[in-house]
Amino acid sequence: MSDAIAPEPTLRRRRWWPRLLLGVVAVVAALVFGVTTASYPGSLGPHEARYDVTVDGTVTVDLGPLGTLQIDSTLPLDLGVHITVQEIPASFVGLDEATTLQALSGDLSSYVQFFSAPRAVVRDVARGLALDALVRTLVALLVVIVAWGAGSTLLGAARRRELADRVRPHERHLLMGGAIAVVVVLAASSGLEAARKDAEPAVAESVFDGTALEGARVTGRLGGVIDTYGRNALDAYERSKAFYARANASLAAQWELTSAAVVERDRLFGSVPGDSSVRTADPELVTVVVVSDLHCNVGMAPLITTLVERSDASLVLDAGDTTINGTSVEQFCVSTFAHAVPDGVELVTSPGNHDSAETAQMYARAGAKVLDGEVVDVDGIRILGDDDPNQTRLGQGTSAGVRTADEEGADLAATACDDDKGVDLLLVHTPWVGDATLEAGCAPAQVSGHLHRRTDPTQVGSGIRYISSSSAGATLNQATVGPLHGTAEMTVLRWDPDARRIVDYQVVQVTPDAKAHVRWPATWPTPVPVVPSSMAPGGTPATPTSAPSPGSVPSQP
Repeated sequence: MSDAIAPEPTLRRRRWWPRLLLGVVAVVAALVFGVTTASYPGSLGPHEARYDVTVDGTVTVDLGPLGTLQIDSTLPLDLGVHITVQEIPASFVGLDEATTLQALSGDLSSYVQFFSAPRAVVRDVARGLALDALVRTLVALLVVIVAWGAGSTLLGAARRRELADRVRPHERHLLMGGAIAVVVVLAASSGLEAARKDAEPAVAESVFDGTALEGARVTGRLGGVIDTYGRNALDAYERSKAFYARANASLAAQWELTSAAVVERDRLFGSVPGDSSVRTADPELVTVVVVSDLHCNVGMAPLITTLVERSDASLVLDAGDTTINGTSVEQFCVSTFAHAVPDGVELVTSPGNHDSAETAQMYARAGAKVLDGEVVDVDGIRILGDDDPNQTRLGQGTSAGVRTADEEGADLAATACDDDKGVDLLLVHTPWVGDATLEAGCAPAQVSGHLHRRTDPTQVGSGIRYISSSSAGATLNQATVGPLHGTAEMTVLRWDPDARRIVDYQVVQVTPDAKAHVRWPATWPTPVPVVPSSMAPGGTPATPTSAPSPGSVPSQP
C-alpha cells in the first residue's frame, strides 16, 4: 500500500515549477502589454493632447501637418511618449483665435505660462499613464485567467489529464519558447518604432541650445515655425523665469529682515497698542497663508512655497479664481499651485467664478480640500465655504449657476448657525455672499477675494471681513502670465486656537519691478457688539455694517 502512493508527492513536487513559470510569463506579458499600450488624455499648454507610451526611446510632440518635435527620452527600457497635440477647446477663449501660423505669436503668453511650470504637467501625465498601465495590466491578466479557466472547463478533467501527459515531456521547451516569443515581440515592436522614427529626417534646432530642450529635433514645416517664433517664445520664457527668480529672492530676504525687525521691536518695547501682539510670545498660534485670484499665474508658485516655508504656516487658504476659464487644459495650473504647498501643509480652497466643477475636481485630486457647503476642520479651525454661485468665462460674460448669490448666502448662513461646534472662518470667493452669515453673527471672520483689490479687516454685522487682492497681480485687460503687470499680494494670518480667533494679519506684496514688500503685522480687529436687526428699534438693521450691495461692486473681475 505504501509503495503505491509514495510517488504522488514526488510528482506534485516535480510539476509545481512549470505552473509557476507559466504564471510569471503571464504576469510579465500582461505588464508589457499594459505599459506599452498606456494612454492618457491631458493637455499641452492651451491644447488638449493625448499621451501614448512608445518603445522608441523618444518623446515626440506630434503637431500633425506642421511636423513633429523629438527629444531623447530619459525613461528606462527604451520607453518613450508620443504626444498628439489636438485642438484648443472652444471654451478656452482666453486665447486669440488662431487660424494662421502668424497668429501663433499672439498666443505666446499661453505657451510661456505652460513652460514656466512643466513639472506639474509631467507629474500629472506620469500619474495618468501609470494608472492606465496598471488598469490595462490587470485587465490583460484577468483575460488570461478567465480564458485559461474557461478552456480548462470546456476541456474537462479527463481531456486535461490526457493533454498534460502529452505536454509534460516538452514543458521546458514550450516555456522557453514562450519567453523567447515575448522577447521577440518586444524587439520587433521596438524596431518598428525606431524605423518609424527614422522614416523622416529630423534636424536638431539650434534655437533650443542652452535650454532643457537642447538637442530636440524637428520635422516638416514645424522647423520654419520654430525659426520664426521659437526665439521669441524662449526669450519671453527666460524673461519670466528671471523675473520670478528675482522676486522670490527679494521675498525671502525681505521676510527675514521684517521678521528680525519685529522680533527686535517686541524685545525692546513689547506689544505696541493698535499693532501686533508679540510675534514670538505664543508658538501655539496657527499660521495661515491666504492667496486669491491666482488666475493661472504659475510664476507665483515658488513665491507661495517660500512664504509658506518662511512663515512656518501649516495651512494655505485659496479664495478662488485659481484658473482663467475653468477648462480641462488648465489642469497644470491647479496642479502647480497644489504642489507649491509644501508637504504636511493643508490646502483649502473655495472655487471662484472663473473656476469650474472640473477644475475643482482637479484641485481635489491634487490634494486640496475643496469646500462644498459643509464645515471642514483643519488645524482646529472650522472653515465653511462653497463654490461661487456665478460662472464667468472670458468673452462670454457672467451667468448664474444653480443658485443665486442670495440663495447661496442664505444656505451658508443656515449651515453656520445650525452648527453645534461653531464656525471659525467663512472662506468664500465673492465677498457679499457671506453677508448673511456675518450679519447673523454665525461666523466671526470671513476671507474672500474677487475684487482684485484689498480691503483691510472691516466689521460687517457681527463679524470681520477681509478681502484679499489678486495674488497674480491681475489688472484689467492684462494677461496674468509672464512678469507682473500689477502688484501681487498674499497675506499671513495667525489664529489663536484657545480663543478661536484671528490674532493678526501681515500683507506681503510683490511689485512689477520684482521687489517684495513685507508689511509689519497688524492686529486683527475685535468686532463691536451689535444689536441683532430683529431687536433694533423700528426694525431697522443694526449698525455698524459696511456690507456693499451686490450692485455697487464689479461682478466679474
